[in-house]
Amino acid sequence: MKPGRTLKRTGSRKVGIRGIGFLLIRQRCKEIHKGPIQLDLFIPHEYGFEYTVIVTNKACRMRKVMRFHHGRGSQEGIFSELKSQVQMDYIPVRTLYGNQLYLMAAVLAHNLTKELQMIAASPSRGTTEKRSPLWAFTEMSWIRHHLLQRAGRLTEPQGKLTLTLSGNEAVRKDLLNFLDALEKAA
Repeated sequence: MKPGRTLKRTGSRKVGIRGIGFLLIRQRCKEIHKGPIQLDLFIPHEYGFEYTVIVTNKACRMRKVMRFHHGRGSQEGIFSELKSQVQMDYIPVRTLYGNQLYLMAAVLAHNLTKELQMIAASPSRGTTEKRSPLWAFTEMSWIRHHLLQRAGRLTEPQGKLTLTLSGNEAVRKDLLNFLDALEKAA
């Protein structure tokens, strides 16, 4: 390549060492100017390179490895939801076993709500290279606020234990949908 010439497309190369692959990616991107805020009318854009290295044991094409790596956002979203909506990052007591019990209860609650949604609905999408989940899950906060944190009363009309809630048709429909799905699964 001639000196002073830059590439306009993404370059990548895969190197392997004993079953472990290193995917080296170079992308051409605009450099960000860290300066005083002003209009960009008279500043020429400068281009530089951004480098990424992916270490993998997958035996497939580089493009598939790169797409799989870029799809990791859904897994990071699960951890984000666990920390923000199930309070997995909270340390309730000073003992190891108490904190382990709290952590396992948080993970179990998260997994049960995902399993309930998987039982109640069929998969909404197929498999992708980014390995997105097959179901479009609703967040734990929606389930907690919409279904669980509702004012209700347990009564025994005619000797049968009954949960009585306010007359909200959307909540009734969602609760009956989940209960029907659980009854079919049992």
